[in-house]
This record gives sequence, structure tokens and C-alpha cells, in this order.
Amino acid sequence: MTITRITRLPFGSDFRSLFEGSAAESGFLLTVDDRLGIEHLLRYRGTRNSPNPPLLNGLLRHKLRISRGATESASPDLVVAGCHVTYMISGEGARTGVLSMSPMPVPGHILVASLLGATLIGMRKLQKVPLLRDDGQIEVVVVLDVHPSPDHAAA
Repeated sequence: MTITRITRLPFGSDFRSLFEGSAAESGFLLTVDDRLGIEHLLRYRGTRNSPNPPLLNGLLRHKLRISRGATESASPDLVVAGCHVTYMISGEGARTGVLSMSPMPVPGHILVASLLGATLIGMRKLQKVPLLRDDGQIEVVVVLDVHPSPDHAAA
């Protein structure tokens, strides 16, 4: 087996910029509040009630690493904590709920302390990404719509 090392990139210093644009279009964006909320969940064991805390913790840490920062006046198409999100998982119908940083289940809320919520946070409208299920299956989730939550709209 021969290993070839490339010592000179054909595009020079512009090589990295070719991938930054595509990463920005397909990646995740986290607001400062969402980043702090995820760090709080991890620090204070807010994921301990999930079916698989180690897996969820790994996903949340990965989300923190790969996500870019969103401006404080985040796009209305961005899924952030407190927003009302409509999504669809492959092979299922559309569902809706309010994305929540709460570590405890609340009716009508999607917890960031769940594989679904951890996947949805930082996504944008019409973005599709793989969704790891508690049983190990991998599906696809797409964000269909995003609105401010009624609680946040009244404030």
C-alpha cells in the first residue's frame, strides 16, 4: 500500500475558501443564547433523562464544535430555542412543537435534551439533515417552517 502526501495544493490559499461557502450553506448556526443553553445542559446533566445520555451529550458537543455563530438578530428561518418549528421525519407526516432548553418534558415542546431537538437546533427552513433515532436507525429530518413561539411573540 502506497500513501501519497500532497505537499502543494493546486488552488493555493484559496483552497479553504472553496469549502467555507458550502459549509456555511449546509451547516448549523447557533445564537449565543442557544450555545450557552446547550453548554448549561451539558454542564448540569440536563440530558440525564434522555434514553441515551452519552450519545446525546456527544451529539450536543459535536453541534457546538461544528456550528457557526449566528448574529443576535438571527434570521427568522433559523431554528432557535423558544421558536415554533414544523418538521418532517422521513416516512412520517409533518409535526410541530416549540423547541425548548428545558431538561424536563413539557407537552407540545421538543427538548434540545433529545436527539430530535439536538438535531433541529441551528437548522434553517428547508434544510435536511440525518437524524439519529434512539433505536440506532438513521432517518432524515427537514425543517418545513419556523415561527416565533406565541409566548415569545407576546413579550
